[in-house]
Amino acid sequence: MKTANLLKQIKFTPKSISTSSSGLRSFSVAGNRLYTTSSVQSNNTTTTTRSTLQQRQQYSSLFNNVNTTYTQRFYSAAADVVVKVPSMGDSISEGTVVSWNKKVGDSVRVDDVICSIETDKVTIDINATANGTIVELFAQEGDTVLVGNPLYKMSEGAAPPKAEAPKAQAPPKAEAPKTAEAPKAATPPPAPKAEAPKAAAPSTPAAASGSGEKRVKMTRIRQRTAQRLKDSQNTAAMLTTFNEVDMSALMNLRNKYKDEFEKKHSVKFGFMSAFVKASTIALKEQPIVNASVDEADIVYHDNINISVAVAAPKGLLVPVIRNCQNMSFADVEKELGRLSGLARNDQLAIEDSMGGTFTISNGGVYGSMFGTPIINPPQSAILGMHAIKDRPYVVNGQIVIRPIMYLALTYDHRIIDGREAVTFLKKIKDTLENPERILLDL
Repeated sequence: MKTANLLKQIKFTPKSISTSSSGLRSFSVAGNRLYTTSSVQSNNTTTTTRSTLQQRQQYSSLFNNVNTTYTQRFYSAAADVVVKVPSMGDSISEGTVVSWNKKVGDSVRVDDVICSIETDKVTIDINATANGTIVELFAQEGDTVLVGNPLYKMSEGAAPPKAEAPKAQAPPKAEAPKTAEAPKAATPPPAPKAEAPKAAAPSTPAAASGSGEKRVKMTRIRQRTAQRLKDSQNTAAMLTTFNEVDMSALMNLRNKYKDEFEKKHSVKFGFMSAFVKASTIALKEQPIVNASVDEADIVYHDNINISVAVAAPKGLLVPVIRNCQNMSFADVEKELGRLSGLARNDQLAIEDSMGGTFTISNGGVYGSMFGTPIINPPQSAILGMHAIKDRPYVVNGQIVIRPIMYLALTYDHRIIDGREAVTFLKKIKDTLENPERILLDL
């Protein structure tokens, strides 16, 4: 059979076909492209010709009067790729695999969550970077993985087809009722046999050891938080000063404008924005409170980035509201709402908790009346808010009942003296008791 006729009979499928003969060496088909290779020996040189599927006819003449033997070889188009643990932040070198969302043999699409890795600060979702199939997992749930080490292997390939919704089936046609037959006498069921009573199983105690203890491993976030707080106590010369704030003026302002504020800005008017603004004004006047210690140096920060403590399911998180000196009340409330929602849903990015220069902790939302907060290193001060309670208060020589909040400022006495600390807290008190100072920048 002539080679030209053979070409007409070949179905071009994803295969590789090699040919050996005196004139034609080989040709192959991959996808919808035809690769034709002819070798001619002349003066120790080899000439190679490659054509596409559309050009196959012009090479038919090369195969005339040639006896050819064909061999089919099948190749896999997929390639196995080893995915490594990605970088998770400048100061993070390892993490713990919390869960695998995919297992060996599962098909994945781009951006599918393969697994979740918990670090010292946040939990990070590892997403697929290509379509394919999971071939091998190099770590189990609970294992510690290092940045740059192999995490899993996948075979890249076409995306798996989307599952189609099942088609609704037509309800079965109702059959014509059959002629009623005379009911047959029902056979009474056999009487149940009496069984011998079984011996009651001995009760098992709740805990085999009888100690009544339950041991749960701390999350990496809680371990890191505990370590940092203890390091703060061991490093900083912490001292706390206190004051009290009459919240009457701020509460009246809020009650008067909260509906209009929410209607315009689509966010509620809370107390936190006022405390952030008051702290920003005080930090401008006392820049040492916004500074930090770096070995033998004092580092002054131009921007005011206030960290806000948020109680998340996996531990205490402190997302950062950046550049507070340029923000309005509405800007603060929107950013605070966004960060708090991410923290509670375990969706904070690493950069959301970095770069803070001052911290505010509001234990009052849980009913705390008084407390001494611990500095969040490498910062040098933290403001503690507490519950608002009606208390007797002296105004113009008269004892009246006013809503009072106790404030606590813990500061690092290594760089902040008592004068700066007390002046700073007094400024926050005056600003909150006279909110018009914020508008007038006083």
